[in-house]
Amino acid sequence: MPRKGEVPKRKVLPDPKYTDASMETRQKITKFINVVMKDGKKAVAEGIVYSALNLVAERAKDDPIKVWERALSNTKPRVEVKSRRVGGSTYQVPMDVRLVRAQALGMRWLCLYARQRNERTMVESLANEILDAAQGRGGAVKKREDVHRMADANRAFSHYRW
Repeated sequence: MPRKGEVPKRKVLPDPKYTDASMETRQKITKFINVVMKDGKKAVAEGIVYSALNLVAERAKDDPIKVWERALSNTKPRVEVKSRRVGGSTYQVPMDVRLVRAQALGMRWLCLYARQRNERTMVESLANEILDAAQGRGGAVKKREDVHRMADANRAFSHYRW
């Protein structure tokens, strides 16, 4: 945390390929490309995401952006637990997740569980994870369910929220 003032949010440029989508969706796609990117290789990440979306379009026989957004909405958590130290003990306190953080977590989990899949290429893994998440299954959706279950189990400590 900086001592002087708040750090301004950086503007994410809209995606240049999907011009028919809304500006917000285009910015989400760029953000997702940045999440997939490793070691600053943005061109490689763009190739992976665009190829995966093309594969999703072939397999789902639907607009790939709609499928991807459905997958993202299925992986975004509504609540999460945060550690709060009260007295001498630490409690896992359930907290509501801000929209920007929920979106970031959903993208991160989609990418993480796509990397853990055993397909031949990252393109296939990402496409399959997106398709699975859009249908309400897959690793990213399971992670969201686990987070919700953890928050539900610790509902008794919700009065420590501040």
